Amino acid sequence: MEAFKTYLLQNWILVLILAAFAIILATTAFVDKKTTRRFYVLIGSVFALSVLVFIEFYYGSDPQYVTLRTVLMSIRYSATPFIVALVIFALVKRQRWFVFIPAVLLLVINIISIFTGIVFKIDSSNTLIRGPLGYFPFIIAGLYCAFLIFILVKRSNKRSFEIIPIVFLSAALISGVIFPFVFGSDFSQIFCTTIAVALFIYYVFLIVQLTKMDALTGVLNRQAYEIETTKFGKDITAVISIDMNGLKKINDTQGHLAGDEALVTLALCFARACRVRESVYRMGGDEFVIVCRKVNEEEVIKLIERIKHFVSATKYTCSIGYAYSEEGFDNLEQSLKESDEKMYKEKSEFYKNS
Repeated sequence: MEAFKTYLLQNWILVLILAAFAIILATTAFVDKKTTRRFYVLIGSVFALSVLVFIEFYYGSDPQYVTLRTVLMSIRYSATPFIVALVIFALVKRQRWFVFIPAVLLLVINIISIFTGIVFKIDSSNTLIRGPLGYFPFIIAGLYCAFLIFILVKRSNKRSFEIIPIVFLSAALISGVIFPFVFGSDFSQIFCTTIAVALFIYYVFLIVQLTKMDALTGVLNRQAYEIETTKFGKDITAVISIDMNGLKKINDTQGHLAGDEALVTLALCFARACRVRESVYRMGGDEFVIVCRKVNEEEVIKLIERIKHFVSATKYTCSIGYAYSEEGFDNLEQSLKESDEKMYKEKSEFYKNS
């Protein structure tokens, strides 16, 4: 009972944050069921890690619990990369299970270290001694953090309202790699709270972004298009119209979930192809528009080539048209119509040939 009271006293903020996170997940329809389940697993993992860390430090100072401390340390050293892998698995659309492979390999190495000391060992005086692979867990965790930052930025629309929460989340995760060297093992006792706060705030940021983001595909929505095309004005030198081919057939024969999967896949292709001054908007259904600011026609053509390259790696196709003006558009709507006409011409050719 005394240990339980001490745990609550030290981790009450963490418990409240995780409970609030679970409640907001249960009461909002912001993400699909699969992603929601992944978030619940993440919440449960952070809570479980906080319990293990508490037990390690509560009993670990006693030399008679050296074996227990060694086992719990092997789990804790494996937990940080696993937690970051869970974050990637929950936040990144279409992320596969193999993201966990490095974390599982690290767990195996840490378990072996219990008997060999290749990562760490506890001597007879209850002192930690790093082995030849003593820094390996931190390297793996750092690589996971770098991958998370890269893939979140890569799949974003490169807007400040997206980049800022990514930077915030990344800073919190990276602190779990760096701060143990600055503050020692004491930081381990607040690591779980740090992660919980960062994830909760990041999720709140995502909800706020709903006003500008398309919930299904993650690209910008029509409302954002209306606002930003008015804002950028003469900076816009090109618009690209994109329509998916065969979405109705997919919906009719395979169901709307298959259609949604197709839209998500193509949206990821468009986002991957875009650079900093190129933004993707879902206008509705299978209609997308890319707005290019201060780019020349050669860059526009290269963007379309990148889109076709990424889409060719999927089982879907799309039709593309564009309008360009070196001086910017006097009438953007008219230019969008010109772009649409070229796109519909290509779509007509596609259906004629197929």
